[in-house]
Amino acid sequence: MKKNRITDSNLIRLVIFVIVPLAVLCSCAAKPKSYFTGIVITIGIYIVLAASLNLINGFSGMFSMGHAAFMAIGAYISAFFTLAPQVKENMCPGLPDWLISLQIPLLPGLIIGGAAASLIALIVGFPVVRTKGHYLSVVTLALIVVVRAVIDNQGDITHGSRGLTGLPARSTILTVYIAVVVTMFVLYRVTHSDYGRGLIAMRDDPVAAQTLGINLVRKKISCFAISAFFAGIGGGLWGHYLTTISASNFYFSKSFDIVEMSIIGGMFSLSGAIPGAMFYTIIPEFLAPLESGFSLGSLKLPTMFGLSNIIMAVLLILLIIFRGQGIMGNSEIILDTWFSKDTYLAPFRKEEYQRLAALIRRRSS
Repeated sequence: MKKNRITDSNLIRLVIFVIVPLAVLCSCAAKPKSYFTGIVITIGIYIVLAASLNLINGFSGMFSMGHAAFMAIGAYISAFFTLAPQVKENMCPGLPDWLISLQIPLLPGLIIGGAAASLIALIVGFPVVRTKGHYLSVVTLALIVVVRAVIDNQGDITHGSRGLTGLPARSTILTVYIAVVVTMFVLYRVTHSDYGRGLIAMRDDPVAAQTLGINLVRKKISCFAISAFFAGIGGGLWGHYLTTISASNFYFSKSFDIVEMSIIGGMFSLSGAIPGAMFYTIIPEFLAPLESGFSLGSLKLPTMFGLSNIIMAVLLILLIIFRGQGIMGNSEIILDTWFSKDTYLAPFRKEEYQRLAALIRRRSS
């Protein structure tokens, strides 16, 4: 028997998943330099990264740990196109003359960075996707090492381990959340297409999918490339938010962070990227003051560095034990709300108010 949930109402969905987030974003846009705005921007970038990882880990049956490598590629390539010519001449004299003299806006720079990450994914995809299980994870981790070695050792091009500074600070609330909506829309359409159903079939039963005519290698490589494209976009946004990048920004810890967001939110749902990114960004901010020491009645605890990381680890373990499928499970309620015309027509339909009233009566009875 179907439960009567208050979120079955399009009016409630409109308020919770559209109006409230828009109000928060408008408030942040009015205060672009505030600390809270920085957190919201970080959440948006993480949503792009976690959603793109969910496409691989949740919908294709593969398990990649190499997202940081594609972030680095997207960040550096986009930086080469958006940095001022004089900055590139000083830090990257090994770049071609035409690239040194060229400076383009952030949007085309992000697209080029994402395309470069996708191209690398296509090149390495042929050997990578032929591995399975934890072997695939190890191979993608090795890709991070290779990318970092290239960045650190190509000093004339990447400025080596010193990194690139002076990137234009263009990752604003508007820029980041336009990228979030576009990323989610594209991935949502992909997963709800024949192609996406093929991915799910491959994930659930590769042998059965192959007997139905699905080319597993082609499907895996294309999925790998699509995911890498949006990881490159996320890396470019991250670099232009920090305004300085180096290989250390895109190492193992960054990949582990994205995987944790995916697991927390639910890797079988694109919508899961949203609560996953929020949880992983906001909770540590609340826990950080505990590291300075705090009092519990008469008990005074000393400074304990790393306490927030320990608490986060415990919370993650508890989540895996009691909610192994993540916060969202396989539900797409958020994206179903965003990309449904019924959501935005609901305030103008009398039957929506009648339905909401009926749901409230049933809940209260």
